[in-house]
Amino acid sequence: MSTPFGAQSAWRQLVDLIGRGRADATPAAIARLRALRGMVPATVRAASARALADATPPAALVRLFSEDDAAVAAPVLRTAQLEERDWIGLLPGLSSVGRSVLRHRRDLPAGVVRALAAFGGVDFVLGASIEALATVDAGHDPVPVASAPDAEPAIEPVSMPESSFASIASIAQGLPVVAEALRQQNAPPAPAADGTFEIADLVARLDAFHRERDENGVPIEAEVFALSPVEARGFQFETDASGMIRWIEGVSRAPLIGLSLDHVGEGAAVDGVASGAFRRRSGFVNARLVVAGSSDAAGQWRISAAPVFDRGSGRFTGYRGSARRPRVEESAELSRGRGRAGPDALRQLVHELRTPANAIAGFAEMIESEMLGPVPPVYRGRAGAIRDQVHALLGAIDDIDMAARIDTRALDLRDDAVPLAPLLARVVGDLAPLADLRSATIDCRAAPDIVIAGDDRAVERLIGRLLATLVASTEAGERIGVTARIEDMQAVIVSDRPRALAAYAAEGLLRIDAEAEAEQIGAPLLGTGFALRLARNLAGELGGSLTLGDTALTLRLPAAVSANVGQAFSN
Repeated sequence: MSTPFGAQSAWRQLVDLIGRGRADATPAAIARLRALRGMVPATVRAASARALADATPPAALVRLFSEDDAAVAAPVLRTAQLEERDWIGLLPGLSSVGRSVLRHRRDLPAGVVRALAAFGGVDFVLGASIEALATVDAGHDPVPVASAPDAEPAIEPVSMPESSFASIASIAQGLPVVAEALRQQNAPPAPAADGTFEIADLVARLDAFHRERDENGVPIEAEVFALSPVEARGFQFETDASGMIRWIEGVSRAPLIGLSLDHVGEGAAVDGVASGAFRRRSGFVNARLVVAGSSDAAGQWRISAAPVFDRGSGRFTGYRGSARRPRVEESAELSRGRGRAGPDALRQLVHELRTPANAIAGFAEMIESEMLGPVPPVYRGRAGAIRDQVHALLGAIDDIDMAARIDTRALDLRDDAVPLAPLLARVVGDLAPLADLRSATIDCRAAPDIVIAGDDRAVERLIGRLLATLVASTEAGERIGVTARIEDMQAVIVSDRPRALAAYAAEGLLRIDAEAEAEQIGAPLLGTGFALRLARNLAGELGGSLTLGDTALTLRLPAAVSANVGQAFSN
């Protein structure tokens, strides 16, 4: 961790392990992150913060990020899920910008919302100091409160941050309430020795006006305070290289500053058009943006932007774009069913996943075979593990693709004749390493004259996935028997049911998810339930069926013409 690269790697790994609950947020771990923070660029820290959007970081890690710059703290504060007591304990240490981020959330506990409201006087104070209240009349200089000779114990002047807002005094002069108070004074109050007013005089004048108003029933004009928001019609924006909006012109900045073009969620969110273009570093037109709240930026927008690159280095530096309100015939509302991907969306996802997965597998094979030069044995072993895991991932991707094709009636099947005995021998050979890993055996018996009528690729995938699922559920020393026969012009393949699945009813097998089997070596990546459902649906597409019995699984597929037994089947 003494080098910049090592420090960044350690930072990413620690944040990921702690944020996803794989390591405890111990004081030593948090102290190590604090020590590394100065060696890690802000862009890397911001990327780590955005990576926690789908995780549940503990309070200690949220506190660490909240101490950082606004660009680093905002992604964590927008998505973190903490207990009410943890949020309340965190609020005093947050900056006003951090508490402003939390105020835009609508999922915080009621106690946290009340605690945030208690900070309003601190977070929303205007740039003028309390001294401005001592000079309602323009042209008088502020009076040092502690210098009044007859004042009570001295009040220390309050130091306020500078701001571009108008002062309280200038705003108060335009209110009818204050104007009436000034008009009712018969004579101006006696000035102090240095020609300025004392706070006590101003307070006395305001008290006198309030008493007069209560006695005479002078109403406050409510319309003065009923300011209707003006809806903006457009704005311009710029982002940094991470896709986070850094500059806004045309609307209120607070709801949009810190929003990432790669953020799809509550509050302010963009659709997949903008986020997909950002990942490709390409321009986009008429993407959808929805901003929650009641500011002039709230509502639906259509945004367009172009990427910007550094002329010298060609490095991507961000986006410049504009936003407009949707036209009458348009809508910018984000789809409520965004989280429910349909079959067509799944097929598109499969297409986008398969290419990088193949690239990773190919590169791992190059390292393992030392095509790029000598590689230490430990790294060759890791490359081999990566290759095996990517192959398993590719198998899961193919299963998802097939499930989506079945669901959309887009499965392309061709008429063919598949000899069963060679197919079973090939599948058993492929499953031999998995069977050895589970210390199990596969006893396969099939007549040599059985031929299945159907697409050879689909039949091989069906039988291979079915037997792989059964072998992955075996216990040490268990035997899986597979027999095949011809019955009623169908090829009937009967496989023993592993003991580990005996506790499940027939339909219960279809509901076993991947998380329940995550610790089992060789278990299907998508779970036994998904594999069996896919096998049943694929068998139906091939004109057969899969029956889940108490002790065995029975697969029936159409039998093709067999000269040996004189059978014929018309598909």
